Amino acid sequence: MGVTKEEVESTLTSRLSPTHLEVIDTSGGCGASFAIEIVSKQFEGKRLLERHRMVNTALEKEIKEIHALSIKKALTPEQWKQQDSEKSQPTS
Repeated sequence: MGVTKEEVESTLTSRLSPTHLEVIDTSGGCGASFAIEIVSKQFEGKRLLERHRMVNTALEKEIKEIHALSIKKALTPEQWKQQDSEKSQPTS
């Protein structure tokens, strides 16, 4: 059997201490494909590729059973806050 959404969330929470984490099982429940949105202070000063590697490394055990992993967002808390404020800005 594949990996559960809860296992992915638990592993990322314990290893990267995210301030925001969204894990979506895009495989229809079989645990073969996930989309991830993660915000962590540990990403500060790191390039996007390094952040993705950190997520992949954190999920090293789980990745062996996952067919597809899509990291939609890997942001610092500051970037997340900035993105959030841009969304709430009224457009004229």
